[in-house]
Amino acid sequence: MNLLLMGLPGAGKGTQAEKISEKYKIPHISTGDMFRSAIKEGTELGIKAKSFMDQGALVPDEVTIGIVKERLSKDDCEKGFLLDGFPRTIAQAEALQTLLSELDQEIDHVLHVKVPEEKLVERLSGRRICPTCGRAYHVMYNPPEKEGICDRDGSALIQRDDDKPETVKNRLAINIEQSKPLLDFYDDKGYLVTLDGDQDIDKVFEDIQSVIEN
Repeated sequence: MNLLLMGLPGAGKGTQAEKISEKYKIPHISTGDMFRSAIKEGTELGIKAKSFMDQGALVPDEVTIGIVKERLSKDDCEKGFLLDGFPRTIAQAEALQTLLSELDQEIDHVLHVKVPEEKLVERLSGRRICPTCGRAYHVMYNPPEKEGICDRDGSALIQRDDDKPETVKNRLAINIEQSKPLLDFYDDKGYLVTLDGDQDIDKVFEDIQSVIEN
């Protein structure tokens, strides 16, 4: 079972990825994990990727695709995989199709966890951080016992600049623009399933299981 997971920041993809991986015994593969693993293992492609990353440059598609191929060829992917954060462009999506056909595999479902934009702004901009111990809170979903104060060390909580509503809105707008062509690409191929992410975590997972098991 080969799955792709898509969704905007704050949609709860990470939580669902953990649940899918645990339930169906398939590895959750994120782009960051793949790069870190290839670099740690010192593979030829890992060394190439690191040289671009050290310069603050984007890793070229051919290197990224090569790293994806190495990862999907590993034994733990025999029963399938859950790709998260890849592909990000149509060129990468087309390269993934070619790669999977070389491995005699195909995508079963592209799971798109969708949450209304205003809810995402609420989720992302509600985060507060303790500047002393780094503990994270959320004003609605995980508030401290005393408003604005860290439970652990009594420091005043702060809101990071990238969690401020205007910054969050800008980030979401860029993500929406970038993800639309990909969603259309997979919709045209009949792989795309859009799930209501604005529900209880367990209900979202139930919907995912229905898609997978039916």
